[in-house]
Amino acid sequence: MSDAWEEIQAIKNKRMSLREKLQKRKKEMQNILNSSTNFVTSIEEKPPPEKSGASSATEVDDTMKVDSQVENELLSYLSDVAIQLPVEHSQVAQTISANLGKKVVEEVIANLLQKFSAQKLISINERIIEGGKSFELVSVEHAKLLAMTNEHKARKRKAEAEEELRIEAESKEKHARKTNDIMSLLSMPSIKEQESKKVGEEIFDLLSKATAKERSMAEKFKSQGGAQVKEFCPHGTKAECAKVNSSGGSGRQCSKLHFKKILQKHTDEVLGDCSFLNTCFHMDTCKYVHYEVDGEVGGRSRDQEDAASLQPAREAATTLFPAQWIQCDLRYLDINLLGKFAVIMADPPWDIHMELPYGTMSDDEMRQLGIPTLQDEGLIFLWVTGRAMELGRDCLKLWGYERVDEIIWVKTNQLQRIIRTGRTGHWLNHGKEHCLVGMKGSPANLNRGLDSDVIVAEVRATSHKPDEIYGIIERLSPGTRKIELFGRPHNVQPNWITLGNQLNGVKLVDPALKKAFFERYPDGNCMGPQKAK
Repeated sequence: MSDAWEEIQAIKNKRMSLREKLQKRKKEMQNILNSSTNFVTSIEEKPPPEKSGASSATEVDDTMKVDSQVENELLSYLSDVAIQLPVEHSQVAQTISANLGKKVVEEVIANLLQKFSAQKLISINERIIEGGKSFELVSVEHAKLLAMTNEHKARKRKAEAEEELRIEAESKEKHARKTNDIMSLLSMPSIKEQESKKVGEEIFDLLSKATAKERSMAEKFKSQGGAQVKEFCPHGTKAECAKVNSSGGSGRQCSKLHFKKILQKHTDEVLGDCSFLNTCFHMDTCKYVHYEVDGEVGGRSRDQEDAASLQPAREAATTLFPAQWIQCDLRYLDINLLGKFAVIMADPPWDIHMELPYGTMSDDEMRQLGIPTLQDEGLIFLWVTGRAMELGRDCLKLWGYERVDEIIWVKTNQLQRIIRTGRTGHWLNHGKEHCLVGMKGSPANLNRGLDSDVIVAEVRATSHKPDEIYGIIERLSPGTRKIELFGRPHNVQPNWITLGNQLNGVKLVDPALKKAFFERYPDGNCMGPQKAK
């Protein structure tokens, strides 16, 4: 590689040297021509005298065909001061033929002499002789001929120099191509490298293919009867969608879901859309525009989807039950009677120093909850917001968990656009929420890497978390006991026990749990401290 580089550098240096030589030669020729340039130019620009008849045209054509080598030799001959004058053109032709070593036709010499005479370089006498004409050279203008001879010599040297440079450039280009070929050969991968790359690609293909376990897992959590999700149209209403499609020239009918405006007596369309849309607390009086889904939404209900998603997991050893719940105050409930769970999810009523439509708990009350007794090993999903983010991490550490991950819920409105005017946040409007994921011990049979840590879902009622979280948890830990703390009626799920003070009474299906609960709370009331007997 180093030898090739040195050769390239040497070629560059040689090229620079040749350029300098060419410039030097150009200057020398310019100095030679300076004295005679003006004179020669005036001679060349002066047209020859016109001649009448067809013979004149023939002579001009013959002159154009004269070999330049003969013309140069004749100029050299005429510029010689030792020439004997007068002299016949036939003798001149013999002398030129001898000098060039080839036969030169006398007619060619006669035409050239006529040409030079027209340019006033020489003087000739025309005589009629037997068999034609004879031209006798009488006098010669040596100064003019010498200038023209020098110019021809300069042009010849220039042509030779250019030819030499062309040959040298071709040689360099040939060498450069050879060097490039060598570099290309050196840069090409060897047979061993090609084989190694091929083996690497085969290994990558094998690693990127789903394993039998991954295929089995995907089949296990496959939606029953196919996917039931239907996409919303980005244009919103059917009218706007039809307008865009007609202007675009597609003319096709959109099959996605659309919205329609809810126009009431007090609605003022000029005001535009409500910032909260279907989560507005005052839809009965709000003058802004609200929306509802245009047409019926096909597919099964969420409860049917949840039941279907749990169907494959029912083959596990753990006995699964329909949705169960207990209306209670978690500060006073005896959590020990509930048993152990593989997954805990909590959406605590953090005290975030804002007016909320529900009661909150102090930081100390949160830390004192009996959550550690619900789990020996497993996962906890803890929803936090605002200042509660740091407090939530402290609670996880205090309860014996290590924070191992975090889920972010990006909030959208009814029209599937990101929330820009939220109801939380002191400095910025909060358009997202965080769910901390903590782990205790080393839980087995977790399906890692199935889902993303980002949920994009619509905002509904206050503190109503997205339903997608239940699918994520079920796929992560299928067929296990799960409990949700601080739940409400919309949170109850198959295979989950839900605890919260806004639930409707008590519903228990598990016989052992039902027996233990009513032995501890015969009247089913656990909304406050139990009275001493």
